[in-house]
Amino acid sequence: MNLYRSLLWWLALAALGALGWTWFSQDLGDVVVRFRGLTYTTTLAYFVIGWGLLWFALWALVWLLKLPVQAWRRHARQLARSRLATGLEALHQGRWQRAESLLLKAAEEPLLRTPALIGARRAADGRGDVEAAARHQAALLHQDPQAAALEQATRLAAAQRHDEVLAALAPFANAPPAAQLLQARALVGAGRAHEAQAQLNALRREQALSAPALSALEIELTAAALAQSPQADGLLQRWNALPPRLQQAAPVVAAFALRSAQLGLEDTGAQALADALDAQWNESLVATYGRLPAGRDPQRLARAEAWLAAHAASPALLVALGQLCLAQRLWGKAEDFLHRALAQGAGADAWELLGHAWTAQNDSPRATIAYANALRAARGDALLSLSGRTLREQIADQAVAELRNEHGIPLLPP
Repeated sequence: MNLYRSLLWWLALAALGALGWTWFSQDLGDVVVRFRGLTYTTTLAYFVIGWGLLWFALWALVWLLKLPVQAWRRHARQLARSRLATGLEALHQGRWQRAESLLLKAAEEPLLRTPALIGARRAADGRGDVEAAARHQAALLHQDPQAAALEQATRLAAAQRHDEVLAALAPFANAPPAAQLLQARALVGAGRAHEAQAQLNALRREQALSAPALSALEIELTAAALAQSPQADGLLQRWNALPPRLQQAAPVVAAFALRSAQLGLEDTGAQALADALDAQWNESLVATYGRLPAGRDPQRLARAEAWLAAHAASPALLVALGQLCLAQRLWGKAEDFLHRALAQGAGADAWELLGHAWTAQNDSPRATIAYANALRAARGDALLSLSGRTLREQIADQAVAELRNEHGIPLLPP
């Protein structure tokens, strides 16, 4: 395309020259110049050619005079780029003093000033020089206010100062993707997660995150919005407005269930957890199912017991069953489930619940051992031995139902 354009340009110049020569050849004309008693006579054609040569000579003289200056500026730009590259490499290596020195020199070049000042600010922070960092931040604010606000907001976000992050980024309407992500997380930290969800569409348009990262952020913001719902009606409205894929995401379901319990909707939260567990098994969700306060639904224990057929070796399910039995004062049944949970690898939570069960039955010696084992399990220390369990009971604790696939072939335990 460039060759075609150049060819057309030269053809147009040739045609223009031919037309000019045709016009001048008919009558070359006369040009008379008188200056201080001297008279110069020539044709118009030669006068135009001479005038053009004069301007070309003047342009060439100016170009020759500017050549050293341009060469020096080109060398200065190359040196600044080299200093910027070396300074950023030193910053990456943790050589703060060298990085700051090189980047400040690179900042003398106007085109490189913003990234160089950002690097110098980070180098000053790295070596703990608060005064130098503030000085570089002030220079960056004068050079590029938006970049300075983003840099300041990044540091405020690391210190969990969410309101100040929002204040720093508020003046900029068209914020870059990094600022939008900072705003979203700051809104969550400030208790305004429902506003943070509006940032998702902008981040999706900018393609600032990969698809898995954007999906994880959406789940995080949705869970936070549910957890921060102030009233039961608003919580239910937000929950019902969610698409099925979010209603089955473990963090979202857990946030809804826990907030439902806080607002007096224990049965609604338990039903949402049960539906999610029926769709896809999740150990953390079944643990949340057991931790929910007792509601008015009498089927919670029966529903959890039905899951044992497919998940007999799940320590979280066995602990949840122990919690549900304790809530209904079924002490012996709770003990059996909790012993099975311990045999399948449960930890401090199962020991603590055992302590609660024995305390409710006024069995202080065993309750003391259970509470001590809960502390020891949390610290990773050796557990105290617990008497009173027969060999038959210990074997029953370890035993799990045989699992088979759809073809009847036995499966190894998970």
